[in-house]
Amino acid sequence: MPMQAHAGFPSSLVHGALAGSGARRGGGLRVLGISGLQGSGKSTLAAQVVEAAAGAGLRAASLSLDDVYLTAARRQALAREVHPLLATRGPPGTHDLPLALATIDALRDGGTPALPRFDKLGDDRLPLEAWPVPPGPLDLLVVEGWCLAVPAEEAPALDEPLNALEREEDPDGTWRRWCNASLRVDYPPLWARIDALWFLQPPDFDIVGTWRWQQEQALERAQPGRRGMDRAGLERFIQHYERISRQALRTLPALADRTIVLDAARIPAG
Repeated sequence: MPMQAHAGFPSSLVHGALAGSGARRGGGLRVLGISGLQGSGKSTLAAQVVEAAAGAGLRAASLSLDDVYLTAARRQALAREVHPLLATRGPPGTHDLPLALATIDALRDGGTPALPRFDKLGDDRLPLEAWPVPPGPLDLLVVEGWCLAVPAEEAPALDEPLNALEREEDPDGTWRRWCNASLRVDYPPLWARIDALWFLQPPDFDIVGTWRWQQEQALERAQPGRRGMDRAGLERFIQHYERISRQALRTLPALADRTIVLDAARIPAG
């Protein structure tokens, strides 16, 4: 029997995340970061924390790192100018970091900027008029992302290809070195805006294919008539993320304020 889509995390964990964020009414913006590999339940937990915050009388919203992908046109330009693999959203260097920083900083200043949103099936950013606008200054912003707070690798680790994608489409390492340099130089200012970091730790990288396939099917069910990736396309897509996903597994348990160990059904240990 296929695994079911994620049904949500226990309320005790959700309220623990809310408490751990340090958010309080009128206390200024707090940013809770939720990091985790693809399909680990980041957006589910973020939505639950936002709901719990509202129940506690706090103004809260969520922002995914996915929401600030570069537009398709800008990624196509990178593909022409740097490397063809940069047409694919996801790896470091394919996010609009100035947009992310400007949005968080405006919220920190008590503003109510529109929150970016991305259409994954359309593979492009939604138009500005489709972005939600907070009804007032926020007490809590939950930021979630697959590579959130992951440190760059050391240069020697990039010498050998990790998978078929790297061997066949990045044999000289141009793409992976460019992404790693972006992760080292461009992303730390965003990580610095996170006040508390939680990491959803899967049993291993191999489960990501199953979890991400569930996500793709859920996207299609939510938008009938639109088609996402087939299984072969998805397996290739995941290889774009493998290197940094494995780096996350190596490093984030020691960096996060709290690590939630998940089993293959995304049930927290303990």
